[in-house]
Amino acid sequence: MSGFSAELIDYLEGRITFEEFDRRRDERKVKVRLRGKVEVEESEKRRGKKGRRGRRKKKDEEEEEDEDEEDPTVGDVFALEMELNRENKKMMKERRHRSKLPRALRGLMGEANIRYARGEKEDAILMCMEIIRQAPLAYEPFSTLAMIYEDNEDVEKALQFGLIAAHLNPSDSDEWVRLAEMSLEQDNIRQAVVCYTKAIRYDPTNVRYLWERSNLHMRLGEQKHCMDGYRRILSLLPLEQGEHFMQLSKDMAKSYYESNDLTSALGVIEEALLRHPSLVTDDFINMAAELYIANRQYKKALQVPVDIVVLTEDACVSPGEIKDVQVPDSVPVDLRAKLIVCLIHMHVSAPLEVLLAPLMEQSPEEVGDLYLDVGEAYLEQGDYPSALPLLSALVISEKYNLAVVWLRHAECLKALGHMELAAESYSKVVEMAPLHLEARLSLATLQQQLGRPESALKALEPMYDSETLAQDSSAAQKELKLLLHRSTLLKTQGQTQDYLDAMITMISMLLKVAMQRAKVCVRSVTVSGQSHLRLLKIKDINRRNDGELVSCAGKTNVLSKEDWWQLLVSSLLTLCEVQRYEEAELLVDSAMEFYSFYDNKPKRKEMEFFGLSATILDHNHYKAYNYIRLMLMENVDLPQLWNIFNQLTITSLHQRHHRFCLRLLLKHPDSHALCVLCGHNAMVSGSFKHALGQYVQAFQTQPDNPLHSLCVGLTFFHMASQKYVAKRQALVLQGFSFLWRYLELRGECQESLYNLGRALHQLGLTHLAIHYYQAALKLPVQTLEVYDQVDLRREIAFNLSLIYQTSGNVEMARQIISTHCTV
Repeated sequence: MSGFSAELIDYLEGRITFEEFDRRRDERKVKVRLRGKVEVEESEKRRGKKGRRGRRKKKDEEEEEDEDEEDPTVGDVFALEMELNRENKKMMKERRHRSKLPRALRGLMGEANIRYARGEKEDAILMCMEIIRQAPLAYEPFSTLAMIYEDNEDVEKALQFGLIAAHLNPSDSDEWVRLAEMSLEQDNIRQAVVCYTKAIRYDPTNVRYLWERSNLHMRLGEQKHCMDGYRRILSLLPLEQGEHFMQLSKDMAKSYYESNDLTSALGVIEEALLRHPSLVTDDFINMAAELYIANRQYKKALQVPVDIVVLTEDACVSPGEIKDVQVPDSVPVDLRAKLIVCLIHMHVSAPLEVLLAPLMEQSPEEVGDLYLDVGEAYLEQGDYPSALPLLSALVISEKYNLAVVWLRHAECLKALGHMELAAESYSKVVEMAPLHLEARLSLATLQQQLGRPESALKALEPMYDSETLAQDSSAAQKELKLLLHRSTLLKTQGQTQDYLDAMITMISMLLKVAMQRAKVCVRSVTVSGQSHLRLLKIKDINRRNDGELVSCAGKTNVLSKEDWWQLLVSSLLTLCEVQRYEEAELLVDSAMEFYSFYDNKPKRKEMEFFGLSATILDHNHYKAYNYIRLMLMENVDLPQLWNIFNQLTITSLHQRHHRFCLRLLLKHPDSHALCVLCGHNAMVSGSFKHALGQYVQAFQTQPDNPLHSLCVGLTFFHMASQKYVAKRQALVLQGFSFLWRYLELRGECQESLYNLGRALHQLGLTHLAIHYYQAALKLPVQTLEVYDQVDLRREIAFNLSLIYQTSGNVEMARQIISTHCTV
């Protein structure tokens, strides 16, 4: 009771609609029934065996009484019939909705009605509200309140109370219909549908109710419910209303056809043909034939017109067996055209000449649609010579000089090889329908084949502005297809900047949200008098507002993930080719934010390599270090990555890589590259003992590598060169032993002799250093691709000049510098 009162208050105060109120009430009824069923089952279980014994005893007593009774007489049969009649009347009475107004309140309800009749409406309202408070399930006070408010012209409240009264006394179909009409006056179509549904529940064969509800469903755009209602009406219509049946069938078939549901449309038409064959008119036959043709059931389409006689070799209608078709003069021209279309699709050519002649005598201004139907049938079958005269007659007419006709005309000319004329027809299509994508693409292809690249590009100019693309997804898909063809054309013509504009526009359509996360935007700038697109960081836009921001639409599903990937790679490679490295970085940043794009790990790895390459080429060493650091953490044993890492640390001069290498060495203590790098870092920072430990570990791992011997020997020399050191001679001897091993492993070359001379120079043994420096100068340079990087003559000459200058031999120092160090 309390629950119902809360629902009632919510509805009266406008917090819920009547539909929601009715739904909650139905749910409560279901719950009450389920609860009662559970209670009955539990009661049955508690009664147990005792109840079963009682029923068995009662049954035995009844059997004994039956044995004592005599055979029934005529009077007994009459009495039994009377009892059955009383029971039936009782059951029918119980099926009617009884009033739930208690006896104690009936007098008050009568008094309220009397007050209302006298015009004392305020008192009547108070009495009705008191009755509702005590008996909220009685419909009488709600009905009286509805009449009172209707007299007061308060239609909204009258409708509210009327709906509650009808809900409590739902078997009155006329009342539900009246409430539906009132709801329509309030422009509440959804509520009117609910009311008609209630009326139909208690009067299911009322065609008018079904018709009105179906029309309301149509107004709401609920075509399925509307068609279901129409089908129900068709099943209820008697045979006497055949014309109504046929008209409704036509309307239903038309609606199904417009929604591309050919199967349902044909089902309705076939049912009408079988039920009322005598009422079939020419327009009905025309619709049936059109539906069969649309569904490619050409044999059935031939059988629909009863006046047309198909002559075959035997009784079976088969495409190869049709010899002739006899068409009376009374058959309309539109049915003749459909017959021609069927024969074309069935590859029956014998009767076509006879049938086409009367059609061609008709003016295309009057039957141009039939011309187009026959021409399109020829096009579908690839009979272009037969289609061309029909289409040519249409394009010169005034009424049918339409874009769709010019399009079919262009397709026909193109198939016949008339490229010049086809291009003119496609140009006409683009002129009349500038948003027709297929016509633009075909025109661009033809212009390119005809050697007109500028005309081809003009045909592929953008169709929509940025605002339309942002709001209309279908427009974005069309624009994407156009840009895809335009970019291909621009690339073949070598127009790199315009090609990048198209590629950036397409990529930004996919990565719109990702670019926002990466704080990247597309900006239009003027370069050499022409407008081009650039990728820019948003913070730079705030600082330099010298360009126009371009807003693009979101991603579309025109291309697959693999196609998008290829577009992205091509864009990155082209940006690097034209040295727009910073934009390549930003494009990689945006792509890395598009998480769903990476369906496998290798693609993400490849994108990271693109980002690393772009940052290195852009000399953005800080960002490049972040890329290489992540790569090394995943693959610590790849020498190429360590080579790049070394180049970055040397170029950037940052010291933060020291701790990174130490932390990584703790995780990978057996990594040879990390061992050597940590030794280098320790050597640079002056921790010679730590460097010596790392170099010795590397030497033990690869004793035949000359680099390790060189590093160990140089570390000993650095330790011996310190101010406070014990056993300096021992350190020097150990250093020399490793350097001699390095010379043996490396062989005598510019590099090895220069390193020996440099070590002796460091220890102050200049006379020995001069010997090795001069020996190194006499050796030829190693032949490598990068010649300048391995030629050490300038370094050797410079060191020699320092020795001579220190000893006072300035002339010799100047001579060596002028010989080897002058450009």
